[in-house]
Formats: sequence, structure tokens, C-alpha cells
Amino acid sequence: MQTRNIAIVGSGLVGSLLAMYLKKRNHTVSVFDRRPDIREINFSGRSINLAMSARGWKTLDRIGIGEEVRKLGIPMDKRAIHVNGQDEYYQYYGKEGEAIFSISRGVLNKQMINLAEQQGVTFKFNEKVWDVNLPEAKLYTGESEKSEWQEYQYDMIFGCDGAFSRVRHKMQRRSRFDYSQDFLDAGYKELHIPPAADGSHRLNKNSLHIWPRGKFMLIALPNLDGSFTCTLFMPHEGHNSFEQLTSRDKVQRFWEKHFPDTLDFMPTLLEDFNKNPTSALVTMKCYPWTYWDKVALVGDSAHAVVPFYGQGMNAGFEDILVLDDLIEAHSDNNWQAIFEAYQESRKPNADAIAELSYRNFMEMSSKTADLNFLLQKKIEKHMATKYPEQWTPLYSRVTFSTEPYAEALSIGDQQNKIMQKILQTPDIENIWNSEQIEHKILSLLSEPKNTLS
Repeated sequence: MQTRNIAIVGSGLVGSLLAMYLKKRNHTVSVFDRRPDIREINFSGRSINLAMSARGWKTLDRIGIGEEVRKLGIPMDKRAIHVNGQDEYYQYYGKEGEAIFSISRGVLNKQMINLAEQQGVTFKFNEKVWDVNLPEAKLYTGESEKSEWQEYQYDMIFGCDGAFSRVRHKMQRRSRFDYSQDFLDAGYKELHIPPAADGSHRLNKNSLHIWPRGKFMLIALPNLDGSFTCTLFMPHEGHNSFEQLTSRDKVQRFWEKHFPDTLDFMPTLLEDFNKNPTSALVTMKCYPWTYWDKVALVGDSAHAVVPFYGQGMNAGFEDILVLDDLIEAHSDNNWQAIFEAYQESRKPNADAIAELSYRNFMEMSSKTADLNFLLQKKIEKHMATKYPEQWTPLYSRVTFSTEPYAEALSIGDQQNKIMQKILQTPDIENIWNSEQIEHKILSLLSEPKNTLS
């Protein structure tokens, strides 16, 4: 095995974890980031709390830091749904004991950098990468695009610098590079629920709280200190949009109408709304993800997704796991073959989780309060409990297993077609858990997929 000198651009979660994986294989690893060291600054107010699930834990556990990271999170085994005029109610995610973990992005990122440094990774903060020589694996950094640049020579470069990656930008200028970006009409703004006076959580701490309001929604995820990180998702323009909330009075009236049950425990709402930026939501796809045996994109730089399935970080971590498997299979040699197999394996799954993430926005914002949808979920849970070998819900396939995303999407589509047929059954509200319905579902499961349309 040849020890290589490797650069990673981006010190976020994926870049820091990839650095640990490569360092464990005795490579020399340097991580560049155009930003200051986040351990020395306040976080920017653009964070959506992370939801760590099976794919993320598998990647962390393999390198031996899973237990340490678990200490930073709070398990959430259910959604708590808040509908005006109704009592709060719960939708459990999976089987008993299955949960996703709410973790502060800033807290986790700081810890990942600490752990990588302890293993011997070098971090170069405030180093702005302006250009990349792809064939020679060279980076050029400087204060500005027109300032004098410093040249760095490496054996390989990994772009982990997010949806607007500088490394990918250079690759886009190559012939036959496919690229697309699709912005949602909705954006997001981070808000805050502080802990109660005694330090406890003001809401159920083991739930992902959702206030679904059709084309917009508020969510809240718990933090260890008793607070919740909240995110308002809503259109940028039009009716009930960010462009309409231009004053403290308008925000106050909007909140009194749509989220009145939150006012008592959001004392800094108006200050947070004014202070924190409104950010965009983008899905980004590209191909190829690699250049020869010199450069590869990992995480959001290759496949940015909207956050509504909680899989952006998990998918990025799974990229690392697949890379590590391939490195092992090729004895840490023949990186051309490693890179080609990596992108061929991950591209269909990245496209699948992008589609699933977009669909989950519709589910969270409107369907979670829809009676037909709630009945569908009740039937699916009943089938999964009674016939676990025949029926695993889509959410469980994505979140609590490491089944390929593309396979989960295909099976999920088949299951949804079955459920739409079942929901048309007369008196389904009263016979949904009968043997008649069970047998009908099992019969439909045995039919070829193309007969269900």
C-alpha cells in the first residue's frame, strides 16, 4: 500500500469524517476550508438540526466514534403533530426501540474536527480555494480571486465543500459534465425555543415536532441543553410567504394565527426572525463525480438534497462507507477503479434520496394532518407488525436500514400503489385491520409491479 498525500476541501461533517477514514489508512490528510475554525466562532443561524439514522451510525461505528457521538444526541422515536384546534398527537417512526437522533450540526461538526485532529489530520482554515488543477491534483488558495495564490501539490483531492462546491465548479468546465440545480419555491429560517426555567424541555423531548400548515410548516428538534432548534419552511413569495413578513407586527399576527400554541415558549421569536437569514433549499445533481484517479466529489458537492427526509448527512456518510469498502476491496490501490465503482454505485442512490426528500416535504407539510394519510400509515404499521417479512414501510427502509435508496424507492412506490387500491375499499375506516384487508394486501404484494398501476 502506497501512502498518499491527500487534500480534502471542506471541513464540514463529511470532510471531517472522510479525513478520519483516510488517516486511519495511514495517508497524509490536509483539510482546507475557506471559513474560520467553527470552534472559535458562533454558529450562523442557518442550521437545521441533524437526524442521525442507521446509515450514519454504521459509518461512525465502523471507525469507532459512534458511541461518543451518541452522547451528543437525543433519540426521537416519533413525530408530534400540532394542528390548530386539536390536541397534540403522535406518529411513531418504526418498531419499538427504533429512533432517529437529533444532534446539533454545530456541536457535532466541532467534535468531528477535534477527533480528526487527534488522529493527526491537518486543518487549514481561512484558506480559500480558488482553482483546482484536476490532472495534477493541485490546489490554489489566496485571499481573493485576484490576489497572489499559493500552490499545493497532492496525490488526490476530495471535494467535500457542499452544494456550491469550488472543486465541482472546476469539474463542470470539462466536456460532457452533466449538472443541474433545482431550487424549491420554499426557503427556511432558523428559530429557537429556550429551555424552561428549570432547564427542562418545554415540549416532549423524544419527538420531532411538526406544525403542518399546507404549503408551509414549522418544525422543532430537541437539543441536550433543554432547548429546541426550530425551522420555519415556507414559500419565498406569494400568499403566506417570507416576502409578506416584513415587520415585527406582521410576524406577530402571522404567528398568532398559525402557531398560537408556540407563542408562550418562543420569547425571542421576533428577535430571531429579524436576526437570522432566510436561506434557500436546493437539489443539486451532477455526473461524473470523479476525474481520473485524482479527484472525487463526496456528500453535498456530488448530490445536495433538501432536508425533509433527514438523509443529507446520512447519505454523505454512506458515500464514505462505500468508498472505504472499495478501498479495501482494491487493497488501497488502483484508485481509478475505486473512483469509477464509487460513482456508479452511488449515483442511482443519490438520485433516489433526492426524489424521496422532495416527496417528504409534501408529506410533512400537508399529509401528516390528512385523515386518509393517517389511515394509510395505520394500515402500514399494522401490516409491518403482523407480517414483518412481507411489509417494511418505506420510511423504515430509508431510515432504519442500509438498504440501497434506489431499492427502497422502487419498493415504496409499489407499496403506495397497493395502499391506494386498499383505501378505495368500501368502509375501509372500519375494516382496515380485518383479515379480509390483510389477505387483499398480501395478494397484491405477490402481483408483478407493472399490474398495479
